[in-house]
Amino acid sequence: MGASFNDTIQVRKGEELNRETLAHFIQAHIPNVPEGNLEIEQFGAGHSNLTYLLRIGSWEAVLRRPPLGPVAPKAHDMGREYTILSSLHPHYSVAPRPYIFSENQDIVGSPFFIMERRKGIVLDTDFPEGITYKPSLGQQVSKVMVDKLVELHHVDYKQTELVNISKPDGFMERQVIGWIKRYERARTDDIPNVNRLTKWLEKNIPVSPEPTIIHYDYKLNNAMFDSEFTEMTGLFDWEMTTIGDPLADLGAAMSYWIQADDPEILKRGLGKPPVTVRDGFFTREEFIEDYARKSGRDVTNIHFYMTFAYFKLAVICQQIFYRYKRGQTSDPRFAHFDQFVQNLIDYALTTAKDG
Repeated sequence: MGASFNDTIQVRKGEELNRETLAHFIQAHIPNVPEGNLEIEQFGAGHSNLTYLLRIGSWEAVLRRPPLGPVAPKAHDMGREYTILSSLHPHYSVAPRPYIFSENQDIVGSPFFIMERRKGIVLDTDFPEGITYKPSLGQQVSKVMVDKLVELHHVDYKQTELVNISKPDGFMERQVIGWIKRYERARTDDIPNVNRLTKWLEKNIPVSPEPTIIHYDYKLNNAMFDSEFTEMTGLFDWEMTTIGDPLADLGAAMSYWIQADDPEILKRGLGKPPVTVRDGFFTREEFIEDYARKSGRDVTNIHFYMTFAYFKLAVICQQIFYRYKRGQTSDPRFAHFDQFVQNLIDYALTTAKDG
């Protein structure tokens, strides 16, 4: 990861790594690393895995490890993400090359992996200083986002290791049942509309198209662009990647893609609205139409995938709030996530046809 503006912070209190142990590990296991002091910074964005910038002289890399404290079963599997990147990088150039995975908890306190650092600009709520925004820029970024999703869905998964760690058959049924169970495990407050929504989802699962590799966390602030915004230079956060329904990937991407006329609860649920609300960026409808045209896929049932994606997002937020409420994390950003969960559940029902 990395950007041409200041995207790293000093390592947060309690999330420090043992510099000496890690430096020794790097020198012993990664070739062509210069001698010198190891500098460590932290990427401040994100609510999930902890991500660090490592620097020794001119050498830079990125380390990823799970969050502190207990985590949801099967979540934050570093070995799986390492395998995904190793097998995908040769076929899909925006996936960073991983260097090494270690299960040795004595190094950083958990399993972790180290990968190459990509450079470029990550967009979230603002463009970097010095860039004059024009609507044509929003169009350009939108097109690149569609193109790279289409490209990913065209990679032959049978040529990758993913074929050994995924089960595409019955993908959507497993997804719907699995995410409902996750919600039940992390339930804290009574939300009136949850049962209505989960029943609708179980009843309306569509027949999936041919399976593809799906990123499943495809969103603007997981992508990195060159300074002209004509190329994607990196795509990150591959932990949810699998072989499954490409429309589930599109639906998940659209649940993060906020547009100007969205309700305030969506626009400001996690703080300042993303840049996609600016004039020029595709609406969700334009994004979906462009994807359908370039991929050749039928998007008739996209409302189901959108509804499911908002539910899935609500469950992820609920899992985080559950950890906060139990004192497993004290990050103040999570204190009002319960309200955001309720809003997402309510909003999901508005996208469910006949809901």
